[in-house]
Amino acid sequence: MSSPPLDLRGRHTLLTGAGSGIGRALALELASRHGTLVLAGRRPEPLAETAALVAERGGTAHTITTDLTADGEPERVVAETVAALGGLDILINNAGNVRASALEDIDVADIRAMIGLNLLVPILTTRAALPHLRAAGAQHRHAALVGIAAGAGLLGTPFYATYAATKAGLARFDEAVRRELYDSGVHVATVYPGPADTPMMATTRAGAGLGYALRPADQLAAEMVAGLEERRIDINTQLPERRAMEELNARDPLAIDAALAPKLAELRAAVSTHRSI
Repeated sequence: MSSPPLDLRGRHTLLTGAGSGIGRALALELASRHGTLVLAGRRPEPLAETAALVAERGGTAHTITTDLTADGEPERVVAETVAALGGLDILINNAGNVRASALEDIDVADIRAMIGLNLLVPILTTRAALPHLRAAGAQHRHAALVGIAAGAGLLGTPFYATYAATKAGLARFDEAVRRELYDSGVHVATVYPGPADTPMMATTRAGAGLGYALRPADQLAAEMVAGLEERRIDINTQLPERRAMEELNARDPLAIDAALAPKLAELRAAVSTHRSI
């Protein structure tokens, strides 16, 4: 017997990286379901803008300004969220950053920054949130843990080696935790958005011709939330050509190597400016 759809109406959600881009778009999708959200991020002004938009959409928002990579911040943010909301139904690990280029050209500080925000922060935030998610799952069986990965978590693309490692790591983390939470009432999903027209992509020069066509963040968020309501565990909103590459990579990874080889120099030049740290 299949499970009923995940009911997201009126849920209490902690959303990291909520100031702009996919985070803001997800906040608005949940607001349209009359959710109460805690919006966490580094910059107070964009968070305030997102909170105002959430209110316009029918939701309620609190904001927490934080550098989640600082010691103790994931735990503090979860504690303040639970205090503000009276509980926690959904955690969305969305905060992330990127630095693309040939590996030897990337500063060690940027490598550490990607590992810290993209992988260690979701692990620590989830660890702090689990008792509250378990309690919500036991109460109504519509709790959720969501990791926002990336296409690079499914297909390792050149000049994004560390970024791909963090996103693949997040996907396997979600998978393992999902199995720990079996029959707990907590649904665990990993999202693979694909390139989005967001500030995070503003510094790249790679476009559709190199496989980086951008989709509007609001379209991606709508598909993500619909997939979550369907209780899908892998929510892939990438364009068909990228998904076809992922399928080929699973069958014949050397074919992808050969297909990408003629474009390596062009791709390296196009993505070498891509940085959101």
